Amino acid sequence: MNKEIAIIFDMDGVICHTNPYHSKAFREFFSTRNLAPTEDEFAQHMYGKSNSYILSHFLKRPIAGEELLQLEYEKESLFRKIYAPHIDPIAGFRDFIADLYDNNVKLGVATSAPFANLELILNKVDIQEKLGSVLASENVKKHKPDPEVYLKSAENLGVSADQCLVFEDSFSGVSAALNAGMRVVGVLSSHTKNELPPCDLYIENYLQLDYAKIKNLF
Repeated sequence: MNKEIAIIFDMDGVICHTNPYHSKAFREFFSTRNLAPTEDEFAQHMYGKSNSYILSHFLKRPIAGEELLQLEYEKESLFRKIYAPHIDPIAGFRDFIADLYDNNVKLGVATSAPFANLELILNKVDIQEKLGSVLASENVKKHKPDPEVYLKSAENLGVSADQCLVFEDSFSGVSAALNAGMRVVGVLSSHTKNELPPCDLYIENYLQLDYAKIKNLF
């Protein structure tokens, strides 16, 4: 009998090219505080990072508790307003998901973003009924590169880590999947191969991917 396969997707930069819109939202957020981070700084300290890390880094002091919730709400509300008219999955994603689902692959999403962002995107991309696990920042205590979100996803899907393949685009995200003992596909939407830990496969989009190619990775 073939071993079950589970695939877990990060969201930002993996399902949709959201990072440019996160940059716009953060630029607007920081500009009201007389800060102007560069694109290089965003690449190093924003993509794939939790809001607690991002805000603490750029505001140069620990941001936690109620203040974190308030600042996060302000920034993420900006993001949702800016991004809502532009939601579109990375090329080939919908067909790839449908092929996996038709071949009984277990599917999940695990993001460091708040659930409101995840809900916004999943409602538009319309894949919720295919997902056996949906986890956002509110569902974990430790953020990537800690493996908690991926280990919880595997538990939700009823599989072991060695049955899982994770799609990630950031250093911290790839590291989280590797720390969970899972295989990883690096999605080159935000970084180059050299900027990510070693992955089992690298892609720029999903146009050349199907179930057969994924099965070969196992």
